[in-house]
Amino acid sequence: MLTMMQNLLKTIADLPELNYGAYNLRANGKGVQQHSTDNISITSKIGIPGIDIKVKPGAKGEVAYIPVVVTESGVNDMVYNDFEIGENADVTIIAGCGIHNDGCDASQHDGIHRFHLCPGARLKYVEKHYGEGEGTGDRILNPTTIVQMEEGSYCEMEMVQIEGVTSTVRKTDAHLGKDAKLVVTEKLMTHGKQTAHSDMTVNLDGEDAALQIISRSVAKDTSVQVFHPIAVGNTKSRAHVQCDSIIMDDARVSSIPEITANHALAQIVHEAAIGRINNEQLLKLQTLGLTEEGAETVIVNAFLD
Repeated sequence: MLTMMQNLLKTIADLPELNYGAYNLRANGKGVQQHSTDNISITSKIGIPGIDIKVKPGAKGEVAYIPVVVTESGVNDMVYNDFEIGENADVTIIAGCGIHNDGCDASQHDGIHRFHLCPGARLKYVEKHYGEGEGTGDRILNPTTIVQMEEGSYCEMEMVQIEGVTSTVRKTDAHLGKDAKLVVTEKLMTHGKQTAHSDMTVNLDGEDAALQIISRSVAKDTSVQVFHPIAVGNTKSRAHVQCDSIIMDDARVSSIPEITANHALAQIVHEAAIGRINNEQLLKLQTLGLTEEGAETVIVNAFLD
């Protein structure tokens, strides 16, 4: 029986070239389909796997889709994607990878995404990761995100990984110019023997640059999570880092927020909390007719939402 991802891949592969917006579909280590628009240019790199995406200055309300699908066991895919968001442009880019592995060999996708936001540019970047499959082979995702933000630019990043990924190492590095603002939201759930590491370093280099990092995670079974966000204020700037985790069963969670002020007017704040599900919340939901498992599910979903 075909899985949801296999059906999706087959459907797209059987269609003529789609024409509803900018997109690039990559499957099992190869490009499948690609389409540009008047305001968003997508071109394949020469000599290395990956794409260049350029958004025209002043473009408004544009959306680009760049999904990756892996449906074969033993795939080891690496891509280098570069994004140029033109001056005063406003764009949403939706990315992510789904891995289905029914075999015994590891399937892996690593991506290096480099973003350059020109002055006044606005970007919403959504990246979602998912894994499934009946095989014993690992499902590995290692994303690297590099962001360079010029004066007055705004970037909102939503990183989501809910289930099925055996291991992930996420690395994020950002430099913010004058009046630039970066908002990062991480949502993560691990179970079984899964591991997840997130290393994030943000340098606030320009005057009045601003940063907000919100990380929410749930760790179940014997899974392991490590969060290490670093905020560095190099001039008059402000940052707030918040890491909240629910720990269950025999899981392990390490939250290591780090803040550095290299300027007297840098205001950097961090918060971190790790704890179990509140028993009173469980009991209240069970009095409404939910089982303990059902009550836990409701609480976890509400926490990650």
